Amino acid sequence: VQLQASGGGSVQTGGSLRLSCVVSGRTFSVYGISWFRQAPGKEREFVSSVSWTGGSTYYGDSVKGRFTISRDSTTVYLQMNSLKPEDTALYSCAASTSALNPLSREIPRTYKVWGQGTLVTVSS
Repeated sequence: VQLQASGGGSVQTGGSLRLSCVVSGRTFSVYGISWFRQAPGKEREFVSSVSWTGGSTYYGDSVKGRFTISRDSTTVYLQMNSLKPEDTALYSCAASTSALNPLSREIPRTYKVWGQGTLVTVSS
């Protein structure tokens, strides 16, 4: 499985961005695709996840109500609205090739495949 993330950029507070993660290769082995972010000097943080087969969605507390994850047959999207300066980070998508539970879903080491990051900068 290979992941290719894109869509980052610079916006002002309150703005919107849409990130994309193209999923290719042995996609039949994928259980879920998640987005994580990492700000300078901070640990990697779970943002959102979507089941690759059933389409169930999950969100971290800090983005609930502002971010929406979706997917089509090849791509996972992260629509980010009402952006805040604290959303500034390097955003990366990751694929799980095993079933996820509420705990493992939010742990970076659960994921064996990672795409390159895309930088999101929100200015005040």
